Amino acid sequence: MSHPPSLAEWDKRPIDAFAAFVVTQEFVLTSSRQRDVPLPVSNESAAIYKFMFGKFAAWMLERGLKMSTVNAADLRRFIELSKDGQRDLNSKIAYRYLRLLERCFEYLGRTPNPARQAIVATDRAHLAEDAPMTALSAGDLQRFLAALPAGRSEDTEGHAGWKRRRDRAMQIVMALAGLRVAEAIGLLVDEVGRQPDIEGGIALNITPEAKHRTSYEHTTTLPRAGVAELTTWLQERAELDIPGGLVFPANLEGEPLHKATVYRQTRATFERAGIAVSRAGGRTLRNSFAVQQLEQGVSCGELTTALGLALERSTQAYRYARLHEAPADDADDADEADDADGAPDVSAT
Repeated sequence: MSHPPSLAEWDKRPIDAFAAFVVTQEFVLTSSRQRDVPLPVSNESAAIYKFMFGKFAAWMLERGLKMSTVNAADLRRFIELSKDGQRDLNSKIAYRYLRLLERCFEYLGRTPNPARQAIVATDRAHLAEDAPMTALSAGDLQRFLAALPAGRSEDTEGHAGWKRRRDRAMQIVMALAGLRVAEAIGLLVDEVGRQPDIEGGIALNITPEAKHRTSYEHTTTLPRAGVAELTTWLQERAELDIPGGLVFPANLEGEPLHKATVYRQTRATFERAGIAVSRAGGRTLRNSFAVQQLEQGVSCGELTTALGLALERSTQAYRYARLHEAPADDADDADEADDADGAPDVSAT
């Protein structure tokens, strides 16, 4: 057991104090799902908790608040409003913030616990409404694909610009096969099917090890529209003689990409396409894949398997996704993109 917590220390250096707390048995014991023998949180979970607490600590600092003085009303203001007066946190995330802070105040022995008071006083239905997940319409997906980094052409000297072609192939795989960012980063050459199916698609046999902790072993299909792009990239990857088994390595040494790099490159494609969405990353591409699969008549059970989810009910949310539509001024262009011969048709949080 560690030394008794010092509220004064949490007031003075809250971020450092929380970072020390989150990796202890005491943190695990504050969870309502504690085990008989407490297991430490994973490094990944600890990083998420520290990010969350860091946002709260910054908010306190801006308002001259401390862990010893912040009260339930303060906490409700934190979860309900952002700096510009707009709702900032959806209800699920807001509740998670309160639960995390409840654990901190329990550890610090603050009675009554201000976070627990805020939870009791706030009907979760009256927290900020859950922001509906965003998915691209078919027209916007065409815009996204058209804005991808350039592919290999005859005037390209050697392998100059190989990272752009890697990014192009990776974003196509995320958009057309519904992979999570972590799954795309961890995709192995041996997981890519060799023989196309009757419709020209190839299987991606995803194993969750070192990819995503909540992913299950599953198989999804990259449709014919994306096969040529991935095959061309794999040929170039072989020519580059990159070691290791990652399909989309970060460098010529075969090291893995960082999620932030994938996000930046995907966001850049959204910007080139002129598509303004709140989450311009892999999550929106995955949502788009899932929604269009349902629109094409794929059952929830089949989609659950393709996405590597544990429960079929998890796919129900995709039925209520909000489609991002092109601005009215661009509607004609979007229609033309939909009708273009050979345009990829999407059949992807």
